[in-house]
Amino acid sequence: MQRAFTNILTEEVAVTAAFYQKLFGYTAKFSSDWFVNLEAPDQTGLELGILLASHEIVPEAARHQPVGIILTFILDDCDAVHNRALELGANIIEAPRDMPYGQRRMILSDPSGTIIDVSSLIQAGS
Repeated sequence: MQRAFTNILTEEVAVTAAFYQKLFGYTAKFSSDWFVNLEAPDQTGLELGILLASHEIVPEAARHQPVGIILTFILDDCDAVHNRALELGANIIEAPRDMPYGQRRMILSDPSGTIIDVSSLIQAGS
């Protein structure tokens, strides 16, 4: 395998790409009006595509809002991302809380409606 990444389908390519850039620090490797390829900071190869849902390369049957998907990002500090999400006016579905499996988790959605799980390990003694 040469590479693998997830494409988020949206009608607001620039808005959705900017959301991931501001929230997680992703940078654009490629940018056009119908597709943006983002890469995570300090992790070459960790990519995310933002694709215009109505573009001709997307099969007609797939040109609807995604369902049945949750993007998960495991980061060092869930609460810091929560603070950035609040500053961005993001749709917070569930504020950060400690989960019984040893992670602190928040749930939000991006501008296209894709559900995002942001988690961090609970530090011993906290």
